Amino acid sequence: MGGAVSAGEDNDELIDNLKEAQYIRTELVEQAFRAIDRADYYLEEFKENAYKDLAWKHGNIHLSAPCIYSEVMEALDLQPGLSFLNLGSGTGYLSSMVGLILGPFGVNHGVELHPDVIEYAKQKLDFFIRTSDSFDKFDFCEPSFVPGNCLELSPDCSQYDRVYCGAGVQKEHEDYMKSLLKVGGILVMPLEEKPRRSESGKSRLVQLPPLAVRSLQDLARIAIRGAIKKVIHQEAVSRNGDGLKATPRFKRRRVRRRRMETIVFLDKEVFASRISNPSEDNSCEGLGEEQREEEEQSPAETKPEPPVNFLREKVLSLPLPDPLKYYLLYYRDK
Repeated sequence: MGGAVSAGEDNDELIDNLKEAQYIRTELVEQAFRAIDRADYYLEEFKENAYKDLAWKHGNIHLSAPCIYSEVMEALDLQPGLSFLNLGSGTGYLSSMVGLILGPFGVNHGVELHPDVIEYAKQKLDFFIRTSDSFDKFDFCEPSFVPGNCLELSPDCSQYDRVYCGAGVQKEHEDYMKSLLKVGGILVMPLEEKPRRSESGKSRLVQLPPLAVRSLQDLARIAIRGAIKKVIHQEAVSRNGDGLKATPRFKRRRVRRRRMETIVFLDKEVFASRISNPSEDNSCEGLGEEQREEEEQSPAETKPEPPVNFLREKVLSLPLPDPLKYYLLYYRDK
């Protein structure tokens, strides 16, 4: 499924297209999509397709089309502090975007049938936390992934505010899925598709992580990081008057050439030919000259400077022991 919006050159352009097509409608969802580059969840040899509105599958690894994920995110109506269960969590791409919205006091659990996919998801999550500057711009609810069949959850598992099931669910399992919800919760799932069963055929109850209360250390870390972010923002305001600005996006200029095809039916014969779009110039030479003139008039585009991770720099500059600094950075040496 997919292909509902135009392909983008990068993650930001993909999000622009999803917004224009009204798949992304809220600011929270937009911020989450922009913070995590979809290409990071592709294998290297397939990354050229990352910004197309198409699903991708390689072995057990699967990513739904961007338009599907954006519809799901909007339908879940996510808010900070909620609990989320992702049945068929796959690569962890969706769970990580959800974690950016849930914040430090949310709950983010995923169940995945294939152990190799869970390992892949953990690698991608670790890569995001270690390398992405977006990580420090949000209070992240890190997802936890457990192996198992989503139809064999332990009966004593907790209920959740939001539940998403990416695999097809038969009608007879609808009530089971609803039983995983808290009162007033939201369930998003496809119906009438055959669900996947575990290969062994044996029933093994899946134990989800407990809904643990935050430790005093965690609460202190969250408070300190929040205080440092406020200091950084105040310093930026006093320096330039408008706070931290988003890094400008530089895009190479493209000339879009629309083509129109006409198919002529004559008796039982079919003829296909190309006709010019009225918006195009009749002369390709004229189009090339116009493009060259436009490029000469426009200033040369330069590569933007890499974004500065202000929170990381501030934490590492504090007069604190290194272990405490790394604790404030979530034990991640970025």
